[in-house]
Amino acid sequence: MQRALVVSLLVAAICAVLSCYLVLKGWSLMGDAISHAVLPGIVLAYILSIPLAIGAFVAGLGCAVMTGYLKENSRIKEDTVMGIVFSGMFGFGLVLFTKVETEQHLNHILFGNVLGVTIRDVIETAIVAGGTLAIVLVKRRDLLLYCFDPNHARSIGLPVQVLHYGLLVLLALTIVASLKAVGIILVIAMLIGPGATAYLLTDSFERMLVIAAAVALASALIGTIVSFHIDGATGACIVLIQAIFFVVVFLFARKGGILRQPRPGAFSTEP
Repeated sequence: MQRALVVSLLVAAICAVLSCYLVLKGWSLMGDAISHAVLPGIVLAYILSIPLAIGAFVAGLGCAVMTGYLKENSRIKEDTVMGIVFSGMFGFGLVLFTKVETEQHLNHILFGNVLGVTIRDVIETAIVAGGTLAIVLVKRRDLLLYCFDPNHARSIGLPVQVLHYGLLVLLALTIVASLKAVGIILVIAMLIGPGATAYLLTDSFERMLVIAAAVALASALIGTIVSFHIDGATGACIVLIQAIFFVVVFLFARKGGILRQPRPGAFSTEP
């Protein structure tokens, strides 16, 4: 239980920070694409007896590069390209997944198994999540400008291509770090939920980072404890708590909450 809490909090922290950039950039589908595309890499890594994290990272990065290449060399829009690439790679991964005969169940890769992590898993997650978080925080202003206005970032001399692929690398690393906690299927919720919730509460990006981190850490803590007591899937419980936070904010936020907005023709005392 202690290891599960540590891993959940580590994953929540890095997912929360990165989710703010994904929401601002409009890359929700990119996170979904990479999270599904890592499956064939994981299965191939198992077959080749190399660390699963290496296979996941290579496959995720390959998906991102392939998506960029197809977008630049075809008339198809980016969201369509991502849908084609990630569905194809996920299908390939499922074919491999069903053909691999092993005594070790790989189902935890799909759905997560945070209550089954070992000390080695905790260390690996801490290294990947800590390194990724450090890079994001150090380059946060450059990444913010790139996500908000790439043309302005290019005009003032920022290496836009480096920032683009750097953000994709960080996204792939974050997904690799999150596999043990929530699995491939639910990691996209961890990458979008905190940022989307924080986006509804503030217009300041710095405050958005803080709020997203608070929501993610609280969800990880509550979800892990709840899953222990109800004997439920930990990743699913964490994501469910995040969804509850979002719904509450969506309904009752001081600014923008749909139940706090004045009805047409209603008298309002706000200036």
